This record gives sequence, structure tokens and C-alpha cells, in this order.
Amino acid sequence: MDLDEPRLIEDSGVAGRVAAVVEPSLRGIGYRLVRVRVTGHNGCTVQIMAERPDGTMTVDDCEAVSRAVSPVLDVDDPVDRAYHLEISSPGIDRPLVRVSDFERWAGHEAKIQMRIPVDGRKRFRGFVLGVEGGAAVVRRLDPKPEEDPQALLPIRDIEEAHLVLTDELIRESLRRDKAAREARGAEAPEAEDIDEAPESPKKGKGRRSTKE
Repeated sequence: MDLDEPRLIEDSGVAGRVAAVVEPSLRGIGYRLVRVRVTGHNGCTVQIMAERPDGTMTVDDCEAVSRAVSPVLDVDDPVDRAYHLEISSPGIDRPLVRVSDFERWAGHEAKIQMRIPVDGRKRFRGFVLGVEGGAAVVRRLDPKPEEDPQALLPIRDIEEAHLVLTDELIRESLRRDKAAREARGAEAPEAEDIDEAPESPKKGKGRRSTKE
């Protein structure tokens, strides 16, 4: 995966401001930003999803990202209240935010929400078949009799897209993760690495914590 490939599905509001602050730092240490989410969990939680170019993300990676982005967040201060910072992998049912995501996960089921309707609808669920002319090609699971089972969804008009958790996706994700780790000579993750990384000390406005 190209480290500099732009995201075509971006965050807005506070999440967008956080993304603008942290993305250059992530790229500078060799990671790609996937999504930023701001929720009311624990008062306020800022979740930053990131990954290596090969798609992996360990607890050590989460801690490295936390060390890189915490100082820039303290300086730029894009969140107007105290918050918990959570660094995570995209997860198996990951968001699809780049053209390469739709290519890389072709053959797997996804849910897609459009900003602009396509064929009179905004919500789609089906198997991603790849990319054609800047549009995700999706084979619908629930086409109406008058609809073409195959839909072309312009990626720039997608509001939200993520994979659907299935047994096949779990197996494929584990296979790819193992292959990527072996390719760079890394050991397989310990069981605890999958769940949570240690919480880092309080800084600035927010208490910093990291999770994978």
C-alpha cells in the first residue's frame, strides 16, 4: 500500500480537525491514518485508527503512534475539552477509506452509506468486486427485481463504508496479518496484544490511553 495515498472518505467536525493535525506526524513515522472518531465514551474519547503500509498494527505500533501524535495534539489543541486518546488498529470489520481498500478487500461483504443517492438509494450492502473508473463495484445482496444486481458507487460520494464481519473475512484477515509479519520478520502477536496496550500518563487537557 502507498503511504501517501490520500483518503477519499474523510472525517468532519472535531474528528476532521484531529485528522488534519495528526496525519502528517503519522506519515512521518511510516503509518497511514484510517479514521478518527470522537465519542462521548468516558466523557470524551478521541479514537485514532492507524495502520502500517502492510495493513498490520500491533500494540507496540499503537504506543509509537501515541508518542508521535500526543505532542502535536497538545500544541494544536483541536479538541475543546478534556478527552481520552485511544490509538487502535482499523479492526477486522475495518472502514474502507481509500481506493486501494476497495481493491484490496474485493470479494468481501461491505456496508456502504452514500452522501448522494445512486439508483434512488443511499444504503448498499453487498460484495465488493473492485474499482472501476473511481467507483466501487458492488454486487448487491438485496436488489429489487427492476435493479441491476451490480452497482457502481462513486468513492468520492461515499459517506461511510466498512467490511461486514464474517468467518471468511476473519480467516483472510488472520492469513494476511501472518503473511505481513513474516515478510518483515516479526513474531506473531501475543494474545494480550490483540486487546489492549498500556495506558500512558496524563498529558495536557486529556488523559492519554492506547488500545489496539
